[in-house]
Amino acid sequence: MKNQLLIISLFFLCNIAVAQNTDVPRDTSYTLTSALAHAQKYNKEKDISITGVYSNPSEKIAVKNDLVYKQMGERQLLANIYYPKKAKGKKPGIMIVHGGGWRSGDKTLMTPMAEKLADAGYFVITPEYRMSLESQYPSSVEDLYDAIKWMHDNAKKYKIDMEKLVVMGCSAGGQLATLVGTTYNQPENIYGKKKLGTVAAIVDVDGVLAFHHPDSEEGKYSSWWMGGTYEEIPEVWTEASALTHVDQYTPPTLFLASIHPRFLAGRQDYIAKLDKYNTASQTHFMDRAPHSFWLFNPWYEPTMKYTIDFLKNNL
Repeated sequence: MKNQLLIISLFFLCNIAVAQNTDVPRDTSYTLTSALAHAQKYNKEKDISITGVYSNPSEKIAVKNDLVYKQMGERQLLANIYYPKKAKGKKPGIMIVHGGGWRSGDKTLMTPMAEKLADAGYFVITPEYRMSLESQYPSSVEDLYDAIKWMHDNAKKYKIDMEKLVVMGCSAGGQLATLVGTTYNQPENIYGKKKLGTVAAIVDVDGVLAFHHPDSEEGKYSSWWMGGTYEEIPEVWTEASALTHVDQYTPPTLFLASIHPRFLAGRQDYIAKLDKYNTASQTHFMDRAPHSFWLFNPWYEPTMKYTIDFLKNNL
């Protein structure tokens, strides 16, 4: 009976078909509900009331869901977009990447953040990307490059300023966003993708910067995504680390941190590299914040304030 229940659980957890012409394996274990339950269970600071943040769009913004930004045979990759209904001139474009250990989560986790940024005057895209159950590194990075290409191809329609791009992400999404941000501006990026604008800022919310590092505790989730352990494929672990690519083309970077240093492993080394090029950086340690703090009150509003202030000063 136990084996039957295990099989049934795995079926529903990892093999949910998307509403397209193909079945894509899905791990649905990381949601706002599950993250909130975990944070509340391990909340040692009983004076903090942890609650979830939900969609609450302003009447001033437009939202379009499930636009196809990339087609691969029958497989479609979808994105949601958010932007001011009325805006003068071009708007900086922000790509926000969701987390979930490169295996779980989905683009709707970023909805409240995207709504807030659109209300502040930005064009925002929250793309899905291929995760480790479907395809391994570098597929997800290539998908995010193609999400930027979609922004470029639609820049005139949505009045996107492609010279003021922002890549932002949370947890695994922070790792991915920072990897895109540290490679995109280079004259010849390692992914062989055409540069179609300029990444002018990076916002990394609790996303690892170096997989093999004294502060890092990356293990099976990283291995699943990269296709092997560090001992088996050290060159891939190095290439997939944003820290490897920080140079004179890397834009100003904002780090927002939980109480767990391992999630921003490599941050100090990254900042030291930026300092060599006189490139700005900021770090804010969120007060007593668990991982996934950006999904919860009381940390959501400070997260957005730090982000919007940083962008105002660096775009």
